Amino acid sequence: MSSIKKLAGQTIWYGASSIFARFLYYMLTPYLTLKFIGTSQYGQMTLVYSLIPFLNTLILFGFETAYFRYILKKEHEKDVYNTITTSLIISTTLITLLTILLNQQIAGFIGIPKHPEYITISAFIIACDALSAIPFAKLRHDGRPKKFAFIRIAGIFLNIAVAYFFLSVCPSLQKKHPNSVFLIIYSAGFGVGYVLIANLAQSFFQVLALSKELAQFQWKLNKTLWREIIIYSLPLTIAGFGGMINETFDRIMLQKRSSFTGDAATYQVGIYGACYKLSILITLFVQAFRMGAEPFFFRQSTEENAQKTYARVMKFFVITICCMFLFVALYLDIWKYFISDEKMWEGLKVVPILLFANMFLGIYYNLSIWYRLSHKTIAGAYITLIGAAITLIINYLFIPGFGYMACAWATFLCYGFMMVLSYIWGQKEYPIPYAWKKLLAYMIIVVIIYFIHHFITSVWKNTWLNLGLATFLLSIYCLFVIQVEKKEFQKLPYIGKWILRFS
Repeated sequence: MSSIKKLAGQTIWYGASSIFARFLYYMLTPYLTLKFIGTSQYGQMTLVYSLIPFLNTLILFGFETAYFRYILKKEHEKDVYNTITTSLIISTTLITLLTILLNQQIAGFIGIPKHPEYITISAFIIACDALSAIPFAKLRHDGRPKKFAFIRIAGIFLNIAVAYFFLSVCPSLQKKHPNSVFLIIYSAGFGVGYVLIANLAQSFFQVLALSKELAQFQWKLNKTLWREIIIYSLPLTIAGFGGMINETFDRIMLQKRSSFTGDAATYQVGIYGACYKLSILITLFVQAFRMGAEPFFFRQSTEENAQKTYARVMKFFVITICCMFLFVALYLDIWKYFISDEKMWEGLKVVPILLFANMFLGIYYNLSIWYRLSHKTIAGAYITLIGAAITLIINYLFIPGFGYMACAWATFLCYGFMMVLSYIWGQKEYPIPYAWKKLLAYMIIVVIIYFIHHFITSVWKNTWLNLGLATFLLSIYCLFVIQVEKKEFQKLPYIGKWILRFS
């Protein structure tokens, strides 16, 4: 249990800072949906941010995971850092220049042909994020959570401040003080561009804050090691592209395949993008968990009872995301106020579907440890590409008739299939004793609870009944899980003492 305690500590330090930082960023959702209310600009922003992860994946080339994989041997530490960073700087420079040169074509492809400047700004954001990726990984490996947390959170505060300055302060100055010196850098029609500039300010700040870590590398490329890393990372990159198709390409397809046209189609993308963000809690927890879990899993692989530890981690992970699902789905009437444009509330029906889809994705990330440890990363590429094919086919066939609902169900089916396939394949290659029957039962119970709440509140529409019933059902589920897993929870620090006292 000490290893799980260690993982929990890492998840809290690295993950909590990531959750807080991303939560601050998502707090921009009500602000931006209000600023862009009644326009297609939020949809334009959603389309741009559906492109950025693809280019990030191309540039990073799975080097983060490779860094944790090859850094295990202490004597190779400097060589790995130098080789990966040198390679990353070269690829970042080339891809950034290519993106800028092709900005008009890329803008047309994603559905915003009038705004190639958005692509140019995005290219610089991606470059800065790529340059900070390995230094961030180094901080995680070296166990320096305070610096990691400060940079992430300070960057988000800077992002919010810059966005607020351009979208609120400058318009106010233009009305009251039209001769203000600050208006030299302001153009009223730039809109989404200022959101991207705010993001660029954050990304550039991160590079500056990590300059000490960046300065530690030397221009050295160990060709033998580099070839090993490329062979290991290539399938991860292919999997990453498939993952981005599953995660963000549905917005681009929704723009192109929707029965709506022009700005109306872009507005539909905005509805889906805004409602997708209400699955924030599970998404952020999964990301936070990955921050702590990736280096932990590789270090744990050398221990005698590694498989049992992985199974135990999975149990706590599933319990946590089940509780998070209920916390969002049962209180959706509160969470919806994060979207200031009430017309977008029509898309709230996708939220429970996307929440469960992200549960599947989180479980898949847990399961994927088998091919990362067994050096069979090509399996991850196959699984993700199959998932991508499911996403593309369902969206292509059903978006014209069902709009963003098709996107939500495509995401659900894609991640569900990937989870099941990874489990079956992984148990043959690298058996781990997951308590899958119990975990499946927990998830089914969560679905039943959601439908009970949905049925009762749709018959008796009362806000206090809605909130009271949600609280009651969530409490009952938590108490049920604690009772079933009493022995496991009693071994945990702090929580265990509380459960032992009241059980």
